[in-house]
Amino acid sequence: MGIFGEYYVNMMNEKIFVTRSSMPPYEEYIEAVKPLWDSRLLTNMGKYHAELEQELKEYLDVPELSLMVNGHMALELTIQAMGFPEGAEVITTPFTFISTTHAIVRNDLKPVFCDVKPEDGTIDEAKIEDLITEHTVAIVPVHVYGNVCNVEEIQRIADKYSLKVIYDAAHAFGVTYKGKGIGNWGDASVFSFHATKVFNTIEGGAAVFGDHRLYEKLYNLKNFGIRGEELVTEVGANAKMNEFCAVMGLCNLKYMGRAIEQRKVLCEEYEKRLSCISGIRLFKTKLEMSRNYGYLPILVEDNYFLNRNELYEELKKQGIYARKYFYPLTSDQACFKNKYRDADLKCARELAEKVLVLPVYEELHKGRVENICEMIEKIV
Repeated sequence: MGIFGEYYVNMMNEKIFVTRSSMPPYEEYIEAVKPLWDSRLLTNMGKYHAELEQELKEYLDVPELSLMVNGHMALELTIQAMGFPEGAEVITTPFTFISTTHAIVRNDLKPVFCDVKPEDGTIDEAKIEDLITEHTVAIVPVHVYGNVCNVEEIQRIADKYSLKVIYDAAHAFGVTYKGKGIGNWGDASVFSFHATKVFNTIEGGAAVFGDHRLYEKLYNLKNFGIRGEELVTEVGANAKMNEFCAVMGLCNLKYMGRAIEQRKVLCEEYEKRLSCISGIRLFKTKLEMSRNYGYLPILVEDNYFLNRNELYEELKKQGIYARKYFYPLTSDQACFKNKYRDADLKCARELAEKVLVLPVYEELHKGRVENICEMIEKIV
């Protein structure tokens, strides 16, 4: 039965996954898509696509926004739009989803991995300058778990060396810092609207930025370069968001305030209970930032009774499907064939061995959070 015994099995008689997709009321979505059903106008940046772009610009408090089919293509095409020379170096973090690294590599650029900070998992800005060479063209940091990077210091370094900064903000939808939408820092930021995120369009993403010329460039890249019925001005891909996804986004956006508030209640319950358990550590939250409560990561330290992997397995026996997020590091994935194994990433590798993300979603009952915390506490 595992360490926790039958008591918890009886209480936790359902599978609880790390997240569950947010969805509007069924009738509301069906009513919203009815005009699409009647018109058969399902794609090519139509009415709902335009509405969602405008509403997201306002919600995220950003000057420009370009919707995409998903967050990965938003990042890949934004990097491409910068026009970096083939083989140039991009400083980035290994403590992220593999998409971040793939977007760099698929642009024929070389990722240079910088270690992260133990207190919040974001890129260690104090180690960036030592990695800059004559071939460096950009920095791609990640607001990991919604924790905001040191945007001021990163920008100072970028200005000093004339580098572009493109933030992977996939985890940071709706997060603000110093009263501004997080997408206002750097040359561009990219969001994911995947079904697992705080805000979803079923599948989708967006790039946000200040320079309108980038909007035109991304428009071409995501739509084959088509600018007229018989005119293609440059080589592009197909990364347009369809209208069904745009409608889902418009519906879900109405409930964001409620969703974040419900998540906040759960995260605060986790944090209150887990902060008292020896061997369990929580990430620090940056001052002057608002949270979206998209993730609840814990660190299973050496003085806890079990290691991270053992705790993961014990929770799974009770139907609690936490996630080792991110493990292994992107730099250490099999696709890179040990190319970056010698990189100095001590802190990132330690976090990858210790972090466990616990379930958080709007429909998760507070009592279930209490049960999970009791399980973790009962061991010690």
